[in-house]
Amino acid sequence: MSSGGSQAKGRVARQTHVGIPPSLVEEEHGREAFAGPVSHLYRSQPPTAWVEVDGPLRPLALDLNGLTPGDAADPEAGRALVLANEDLRVEVSRLAAPMPFAYRNGDADEVVFVHQGSGVLQTDYGPLVFTAQDYLVLPRGTAHRFVPAEPCFLYVVSSVAPASRPDFGLLGRHAVVDPRVLVTPEPYAEPPEDWAADADGRWRLRVRRRGQWTTFRYPHNPFNAVGWAGDLSPYRLSVRDIRPVTAPGFHLPPSVHTTFRCGAFDIATFVPRPFETDPEALRVPFFHANVDNDEVIFYSRGHFFSRKGIGQGWLTLHPAGVQHGPQPGAAESAAALEGTSEVAVMIECRDPLTVDDGAAACEDPAYTTSWARGLGLLD
Repeated sequence: MSSGGSQAKGRVARQTHVGIPPSLVEEEHGREAFAGPVSHLYRSQPPTAWVEVDGPLRPLALDLNGLTPGDAADPEAGRALVLANEDLRVEVSRLAAPMPFAYRNGDADEVVFVHQGSGVLQTDYGPLVFTAQDYLVLPRGTAHRFVPAEPCFLYVVSSVAPASRPDFGLLGRHAVVDPRVLVTPEPYAEPPEDWAADADGRWRLRVRRRGQWTTFRYPHNPFNAVGWAGDLSPYRLSVRDIRPVTAPGFHLPPSVHTTFRCGAFDIATFVPRPFETDPEALRVPFFHANVDNDEVIFYSRGHFFSRKGIGQGWLTLHPAGVQHGPQPGAAESAAALEGTSEVAVMIECRDPLTVDDGAAACEDPAYTTSWARGLGLLD
């Protein structure tokens, strides 16, 4: 609960994230992600300087490059599960050959981030050409089929709630993602010829509903719609078309980078942006402990200036209630740069996430105490 008014006690910064007193670090203790009551603690040591963690609430890093989904070798097989709760699933696909069937998710919308690869996404509504750093958004119940032009690495987030675009309020409806950059499919004049029937002369449509699978077989190609009208359809968003909100004198919270709102969780995209230019303004993410949210970041491209030892295709999970923030040396590195170069996808969700056993095998155990190691507190 809020104490009823903003107060300041002891040694504090004159403004939040600005002019932090020398030798102190600022930690944000907030509710409701970055939208609720909040206070800032000014500590003499980073709150992440633990040298050991015993229990489930530990930050972890997964190298998803070491995860081999079934569809990497066999397009009949499925994706690899990484994380899940009642509201969402995070999966990885490494599809290299065209899917021999169409797929419909009857349980969730799907937001697919193309980490690597290119090809065509065939849908009920028509085709969408895709390449690396594209989002492909598929409303629940949309039949679709991936046809890779090269091996792909797809980061798939399934949402039980509809995946919608955020309202940026006073910034206007064209801020961050202008609706005119969203690409929707043109319908087929004829069903796509590259998808042939199975040996029995039938085309398969596999449907997932309540975690179970049902296969429908047709005597014709089911992508036979020659037109569509309405305001519900799949679409493509290129990360290159995202225009981030920045402030020269203030380090904005991650919530300003929200790309999709999905009921009990949000998806944000970090794209290259200029650093703050005010010499007193914080340039790196502030230490924070969002006690209401698990935070997941998938790192795709660029230099991840706030963390060391994290590569492309890695994922970090910081459970709700655990402080996290920049690793030692990040602020000094940022001071020498004009801006960020990273592309990363963040999920903030209310309910705790469970790590799948297969994904857990890709964990880097050194990450949990990496802040202490950077401070020289561990050998």
